[in-house]
Amino acid sequence: MKKRTVTILGWSAVITLAATAFFGIVVTPPDVLQRQYARFLYLHPPMAWVAYLAFGIAAAASILYLWPRTRRMAFDALALACVESGVLFTGLVVVTGSMWAHPVWGTYWVWDARLTATALMFVLFLGYLALRRVGGSPEQVAKRSAIAALVSFIDVPIVHFSVLWWNTLHQGPSVLTPGLSSRGVHGAMAWTMLLSFVAFTLSFAWMVARRMELERLRLGGASRTLEEQLVARRAEGVPA
Repeated sequence: MKKRTVTILGWSAVITLAATAFFGIVVTPPDVLQRQYARFLYLHPPMAWVAYLAFGIAAAASILYLWPRTRRMAFDALALACVESGVLFTGLVVVTGSMWAHPVWGTYWVWDARLTATALMFVLFLGYLALRRVGGSPEQVAKRSAIAALVSFIDVPIVHFSVLWWNTLHQGPSVLTPGLSSRGVHGAMAWTMLLSFVAFTLSFAWMVARRMELERLRLGGASRTLEEQLVARRAEGVPA
């Protein structure tokens, strides 16, 4: 991705995040039942959406890497960047959900189906990142990581549909309902929530673009270091 495009993504994310904060704090009214705690609506659901998106792209990139005809290290780098961002946003989902749950439910955490599945998703993709640190060639790391991403992704639809499949304390989906209709969100609150989805999606896109750029620099540096070592060994008269 071109540097100018990444810069535009970054500034767009900053502007839309600032607008979300303004509308979420100043413009939108408190909810009738949840009062000020309803403002978590502009943080929690869009972060969950970004986590779904990140892990979905990582799974798709992993499939493309595992398929011999489309095998490229760029797909491995994309999967890594998406999982790192997805883990970050999943952690924020858990934190903001707990902050909302304490005043509304009276507790920070319950072993509800949605919460438990989300915690499992967080741990699974943390395991993906840990697995990447195990030794091996770049190709070996990429292959086992791709398999791990696909196995971990199985939990993503379970997280989303858990509130529909089981009787849970967690409320049903606010936006991604079976009929794609909002659940009690109207007017300024609906527009602000929509803006928050755009803002966090742009932030995610910028983070992934920057992370892939760093990964390319790292791989390029590693290649140059290997070439330098081979040149030095040849100069010493040692077979490479």
